[in-house]
Amino acid sequence: MNKIKSVLVCLVLVSAMILASCAGGGIPISSNTKYPIEVLYDNQPLERPYSEIGIVEITSEDSLTERQTQDKRMMFRGNDAKTKELLTARLVIKAQKIGADAIINVKYKYYTSVNREGYLLSGLAVRYRGE
Repeated sequence: MNKIKSVLVCLVLVSAMILASCAGGGIPISSNTKYPIEVLYDNQPLERPYSEIGIVEITSEDSLTERQTQDKRMMFRGNDAKTKELLTARLVIKAQKIGADAIINVKYKYYTSVNREGYLLSGLAVRYRGE
């Protein structure tokens, strides 16, 4: 009986940790992806002096498909990790076009309603100052 109780406690703890991680912003998307400029997600400090250029963002909102609302359930919603990396690459290109050396405080927000879903990916484009 103690083994079963221990397994149940472990399952509850693992489930709680998974749910807690889902409650955050969802970023970092991946720590292994290399972009032509530095990409620092929310709460990652930039250790060099910099000047702010401005906020860069990409956003989209679409109607849900019949597949996503089948049986009035929330199915197949959001962006997978690969899509998030592609979105981040688009954000990097946008920042490079305005002369950024890095993007800091990158945040990904996904939202959904009964009929629509969307996302906002944003960050602060910065230029390094001479050291």
